[in-house]
Amino acid sequence: MTAVRHIPALVTEVVKGLAVRPGGRYIDGTVGGGGHAAAVLDASAPDGRLLGIDLDPEALAEAARTLAPYEDRVVLRRGSYADMASLAAGFAPVDGVLLDLGLSSLQLAGGRGFSFSEEAPLDMRFDPRQSMTASDLVNQASEGDLARLVWEYGEEPRSRRIARRIVAKRPLATTTELARVVAEAVGRPKGPRHPATRTFQALRIAVNDELRNLEAGLTASLRVLASGGRLAVIAYHSLEDRIVKGFLAREARACICPPEVYPCQCGHVPHLRPLTRRPLRPSRDEVVANPRSRSARLRLAERLLTA
Repeated sequence: MTAVRHIPALVTEVVKGLAVRPGGRYIDGTVGGGGHAAAVLDASAPDGRLLGIDLDPEALAEAARTLAPYEDRVVLRRGSYADMASLAAGFAPVDGVLLDLGLSSLQLAGGRGFSFSEEAPLDMRFDPRQSMTASDLVNQASEGDLARLVWEYGEEPRSRRIARRIVAKRPLATTTELARVVAEAVGRPKGPRHPATRTFQALRIAVNDELRNLEAGLTASLRVLASGGRLAVIAYHSLEDRIVKGFLAREARACICPPEVYPCQCGHVPHLRPLTRRPLRPSRDEVVANPRSRSARLRLAERLLTA
């Protein structure tokens, strides 16, 4: 079988946005195949260090191979970036944190149920130690719960029709079965996007509790960043990007009280200075070279000085 090589998005922008410097310390909270991490280690040579975190044991194994030339400058730990503060014990404070929220090519081609174009069991777990799979949701959730999930996490306007069709056709065992059922429910696609794209996104988010983990990971980044350290987050769909944008805006404000509360009662202290008014996007040349980068959106912020 031909090896699958993952091409990371916005590598130059990430290295520049993190202000990577020789001797700096960095965390890649979604190390994946190690592409971004290698670029950070190159830019922080000769003595910069990096902690790579990932829930996926296959991704960590690939990262270990990719980053082997950097030897003792790299530490790899298995876990969720939601638990970044505890995973970084003994390594933090750091000069930069990166969260790349996209799926890697390794995961899409790994027979683990993430892709509707490859027949595989309905799994979709980043962490195989986790009990719940996509099959559990597809075959056991009520029609109403399925419709709500596909609407909220997939932003799919035909969620009720899809849920009704899934319930009528289950049990469903494989990705291609599910993709076919969704396509039957929504009819012929009007554009290049496969009609099951949003449904698969919704199931993956639900199985891995991605949005709640993102909130926790963003909060954890504040605990590990040194004053003046940088946060870089690459999102690939609007749900993620709204959470990141809202977090950066909230942590830049001195007051987060509701508008009707005056004077301020919260005592909130700003922790971040956003560095991007609008997210950075891949260039046309990058999208041509790496079509999967086309939806990437990079937001940056700097940790404010603390007392």
